[in-house]
Amino acid sequence: MKTYFDHEKLDVYQEAIAFCGWIGELLSQISAKAAAKDHLDRASTSLPLNIAQGNGKFSTVDRARFLEIARGSALECAACLDVLAVRKLVAAERILPAKERLVRIVNMLMGMLKRFSGRAQFLREDEGLYAIDYDQGAGVNNAQAFCS
Repeated sequence: MKTYFDHEKLDVYQEAIAFCGWIGELLSQISAKAAAKDHLDRASTSLPLNIAQGNGKFSTVDRARFLEIARGSALECAACLDVLAVRKLVAAERILPAKERLVRIVNMLMGMLKRFSGRAQFLREDEGLYAIDYDQGAGVNNAQAFCS
């Protein structure tokens, strides 16, 4: 697919878009009305939007702020998936691939935040906790693509 904007070149953005698409399919199969379902829709949409918006900022402070928001949205998505599973609206094993994708997304965002945020040392998650099949070199490439 042809890219038109710089944010489309980011691996983290591509992962976030793929996650958003997967969530859309999942949500269309849940007929029950649930606050977690609506929240998951909003949070999964917020994830790529904040990555894109942050990529368009010139200052590292602004970029980091949007990356932090995107990270928060990814964590909200993980919690919403847990809520849907514990309420038996979605089978627990069905959400595992989505949570693994979220791990990759958060890992990439953490790598980027360490580059752009002076507050990265205060973030609770340690990048090593999210090391499920993640190539550390890709995180560096993402941070470099984020700068351009």
